[in-house]
Amino acid sequence: MTEPASTSPIRFYFQGRIVNVTGVQTTRSLLDWLRENRRQMGTKEGCNEGDCGACTVVLGELDAQGALQLQSVNACIQFLPTLDGKALFTVEDLASLAPTGKDGKPALHPAQQAMVECHGSQCGFCTPGIVMTLWGSYEQHLQSGTRPTRQQLADDLSGNLCRCTGYRPILDAGQRMFDLPEARLARKAVVDALQAIQRDKALDYSAAHATPQGVRTDHFHAPRTLDELARLRADKPQARVLAGCTDIGLWVNKAFRDVGDLIYVGNVAEMRKVEERGDHLWIGAGAPLEDAWRALVQRAPSLMDVWLRFASLPIRHAGTMGGNVANGSPIGDSPPILMALDASVELRKGKTVRTLPLPDLYLDYMKNAMQEGEFVQAITVPLAAFARQVRGYKISKRFDCDISAICAGMAVELDGGIVRSVRLAYGGMAGTVKRAAHAEAALLGQPWTQEAAHAAQQALAQDFSPLTDMRATSGYRMQVAQNLLQRLWLETRAVAPLAGHATSVFSVLPHAATV
Repeated sequence: MTEPASTSPIRFYFQGRIVNVTGVQTTRSLLDWLRENRRQMGTKEGCNEGDCGACTVVLGELDAQGALQLQSVNACIQFLPTLDGKALFTVEDLASLAPTGKDGKPALHPAQQAMVECHGSQCGFCTPGIVMTLWGSYEQHLQSGTRPTRQQLADDLSGNLCRCTGYRPILDAGQRMFDLPEARLARKAVVDALQAIQRDKALDYSAAHATPQGVRTDHFHAPRTLDELARLRADKPQARVLAGCTDIGLWVNKAFRDVGDLIYVGNVAEMRKVEERGDHLWIGAGAPLEDAWRALVQRAPSLMDVWLRFASLPIRHAGTMGGNVANGSPIGDSPPILMALDASVELRKGKTVRTLPLPDLYLDYMKNAMQEGEFVQAITVPLAAFARQVRGYKISKRFDCDISAICAGMAVELDGGIVRSVRLAYGGMAGTVKRAAHAEAALLGQPWTQEAAHAAQQALAQDFSPLTDMRATSGYRMQVAQNLLQRLWLETRAVAPLAGHATSVFSVLPHAATV
C-alpha cells in the first residue's frame, strides 16, 4: 500500500545515519520494524507486552540544554512514529562502539565481554536486552564519573527477566564491565545528527491501513506546543491521545484493537516539565513516570519503595504519570499516592483550563469526568501536603515489575497527638481508586492510638466490598487493606515507631540532582 504523498516521514538516527521511514502503519511497533523491516534479529520478542525486557533498546534524546540523554525502553510497545527526532541504539550497535582488539579487529563491548567473563548468559534469549540495559547504565555512569552499586544495577535491571542465571552473574557482569578497557559513545556525532532533524513544526504522519470495511488512512499527529495540542484535540475529539504507549501498545499487541488516529503528547515540551509553581508541584501530563516519581520522592522519601516497584525502569522511562492518571485503571499505582497528597488535575479544552480534585475525576470503572475534546494537561500537588507523614504501600504477588493486588496511599498529620488531617486512598479495592471516607472519619480529631487504628480498620469495611479475581480474593484484599492501616500506625506512632522499609538502599539523590 502507498501512503499519501503529503505525509511527513519519520526521521531518527540509527546505526550512524539518519533514516527516513514512510509506508508503515502508525501503530507499527519498533520491535516489528527492527525484525521484519530491517531484519535486525538481535532484539528479541519475548512477552510482547513490556514485561520481560528481551526487546530492550536504548533511545537517545536531546534535553532542554541540548545534551544527549539515554534511556532504556521496551521496543515491543513503542510505536515507530514516536521515535521521530530521537536516536535508536540496539545490540547490533555495540560492535561499532567496542574497542579494537590486539589483532586490529573490533573486540566485544565491555558490557558484552563482562557477560562472557562472568557467565551471565545461558540460553541467551534474554541476553541482548540485558546487555542493552547494562550499556545504558555504563554510559550513564561514565558520563557522571561514578560507578553503580550492586543495588543500583539491580534497580536498573528490574525490567529484565532471566529464567536461567539467577541474576548473580549478571550483576557481577555489571560491576566487571567498568574494569575493562573503556568504550565510550561518541556523543557529539549523535547530538549533531539529532540537532539536524529537530522539527520546527508538528509531525503529521499518515499511512494506509486495511480494515474490514476497506482501506483507511490513519494519522499520527505530534504537536510541539500546548496550544497546538489543544487545537488538535478540540478539532479531533475522536482521536486517541497517546503518551508513553505502555497501555495502548498492549491494546494493539494483545487485544488487536484498532486505535484509529493518534495525537502524541511526547513532543510537547511544556507538558514534560516537572517544577514548583507557586505553592504547588506541577507535573506535566507528558512527563515520564521516572521524572514524576523522582520529584515526589525528593519531597517525600518514604515513597521510595512505591517508586522503584512501579513497573520497571524501561516502563517508567516511556510511560507518564499523566497517562496513568487519565487511564483511570483501578489498579494504577499513581492515583492512590496522589490522592493521599491532595493532588488535582488540570483539564484543558481549547483555551479553557479547569482544575478538578483527583478523586472527582473518576466516576465509575474506566469512566471519568472529562468532556469531549478535553485532556489532562498536568497534575498539581500542594507543597503543604509533603509536611504530613506520607506512606505508600504496594502489595503484589511478585515483588518487582508486577501489577498490584492492592496499592495504598496514606498521609496523616498530627497536632499534639491528635489526628488533624488524614488521607487514606486505595487502588484495587473498587471499580475506581478512591479514598476511604468512613475510615478517615473514624480517625479525624481522635488521638493517634492503637484503638483509633482499630476503629479505622473496622470502618474500612463500610468503604469497600472488594472483588475476587486472579490477583487476590475479596477477603484477602480486605484483610491486607486493614493490615496496612496498622502498619501506618506502627510507623508513625509517637513511641518507638517502626522504620519504613525501602526496596533500594541507594539514596534518591544520585538519580537526579534537580527536577
